[in-house]
Amino acid sequence: MKKIVLFLVVITSLLSCSLNDDSPTYTYEVLPIDSYVVPASFTLGQTYEIKLKYQKPTVCHIYQGIYYEKNLNTRTIAIQTAVEKNQVCTMQLPPLSEVSFNFIVSNTGSYIFKFYKGEDATGKEIFEDVEVPVVP
Repeated sequence: MKKIVLFLVVITSLLSCSLNDDSPTYTYEVLPIDSYVVPASFTLGQTYEIKLKYQKPTVCHIYQGIYYEKNLNTRTIAIQTAVEKNQVCTMQLPPLSEVSFNFIVSNTGSYIFKFYKGEDATGKEIFEDVEVPVVP
């Protein structure tokens, strides 16, 4: 009987222990767009490359993609990054990074691109709006 109780105590102890998860944990940040290149006008049905430049605050910021929100003919755009927690990062600024995406013109009228530029002193988000007309 003592062996069974001892066996159950050992099994319960092993099952109740949590494994040490050494996988990294990340925080995610949205970065402002420093500069961009968009054409002066679009033609319906054509595809255009939109170029974006942004500044990573540290070398520890890892590019995760482009934040892209679509609402009718308005596009809100920013840069998504991840930063590993518990990583020692210097505040030395890396060079500007550049990314691009292909934009397919599928509607008539004008497109409005809202490029994220950061936050003001009160924490309100700032956007730079660019209107690009679709011409025949």
